[in-house]
Amino acid sequence: MIRMKTQIEQAKNGIVTPQMKRAARFEGMAEETMRARVADGSVVLMIRDDIPTAIGYGCKTKINVNLGTSSASINPAEEIEKAIIAERFGADTVSDLSMGGDIRGIRRSIFANTTLPITTVPVYQTVIEQGMVNMTCDDILDMLRQHVKEGVSSVVLHCIEKAALEKLKKQERILGMVSKGGSFTSVYMLSNGVENPFIENFDEVLEILRSNDVVLSLGNTMRSGCIHDLQDGAQMQEVTANARLAASALEGGVQTIIEGIGGHVQAAHIAEYVQYHKQRSPAPLFVAGPLPTDIALGHDHIAGAVGASMASGAGADYLCYITPAEHLKLPSPEQVKEGLMAFRIAAHIGDSIKYGVSNSDYELAKCRARMDWDGQLEYAIDCEKPKSMSPAEGPCTMCGEYCAIKIMRQYLFEEDG
Repeated sequence: MIRMKTQIEQAKNGIVTPQMKRAARFEGMAEETMRARVADGSVVLMIRDDIPTAIGYGCKTKINVNLGTSSASINPAEEIEKAIIAERFGADTVSDLSMGGDIRGIRRSIFANTTLPITTVPVYQTVIEQGMVNMTCDDILDMLRQHVKEGVSSVVLHCIEKAALEKLKKQERILGMVSKGGSFTSVYMLSNGVENPFIENFDEVLEILRSNDVVLSLGNTMRSGCIHDLQDGAQMQEVTANARLAASALEGGVQTIIEGIGGHVQAAHIAEYVQYHKQRSPAPLFVAGPLPTDIALGHDHIAGAVGASMASGAGADYLCYITPAEHLKLPSPEQVKEGLMAFRIAAHIGDSIKYGVSNSDYELAKCRARMDWDGQLEYAIDCEKPKSMSPAEGPCTMCGEYCAIKIMRQYLFEEDG
């Protein structure tokens, strides 16, 4: 049986695939430019049912929505509702992080109720089925194969090195390691006295991913858990290692994203950290948050959106949303929407920094000047929420008859009425 060529392999051979053409049209990019960027790894195409989502250099900033059950909260119907909300309100991708209940069944239901690319973290399910200490390298790789065969568009693998764990022991962090997938992989390494199973078997990992052109997302194990845990040796070692692995994956025909700087980062360092990553690898940069403060508990979607707009503007390509429930509980469907809308705004602001202000802002402003409420809703990033607040006509109730726009239109521009 002849293996299909991946998007990277075709791009390197000068072929502009139908998926590249479609992605180029959506991004407003020349087809040849899209091909060249897929070939050099600066753009990846997450593909589901032949429909591509382009992430990377020159593309609109994309947003991922995390959902899924936990060991403490298992409500599959609610997770499906969250997936439907994510697609309805403009998410670009969905990650199913389920660790409770019928994990395979939940994943199948998410596939059945969405059309978005789906990402998983296979080690999560391995831990649930085999145990954190008892799982083997074969268990881990077999689970990866299973997820790839099921049709996921991307998988997150935490490729932390033993040397980085040794560095972490010497760091005086307040919160240590906060990556769940990273901690699972690290426990396997430490309890068995071995190197990272994904690194030791990287050629096999690439072969598995290449079989269905699945995007490799290199996890951010060493991210900071609070803004006082600054960039340290463990983080820098992971950045270097991930850049090296991304280069190997590119050579091996596997599209790759690098997760970095996510978690909690002081606002003054966000742009600097983005550039630190970008100088080491052309691979698209995926950022969780980042949160530039720790005191926004219950409002972390707002704090995260502030950090995300700064990161996107500095060059981050892909944002993982944060909800008001961050650090507290699994989010409700309504909180999923709140987090997603906050991050859609953040992405829009970030893109205005990278690419210039959008025409939609211009058109909405003209509608506002005319007090055209329906027109404003047409260009708003969320038309449902403001619709319940806007008047049918005339000035809003904030100013009523003393609306500055109305007054000055009459007196400065000498309009009647």
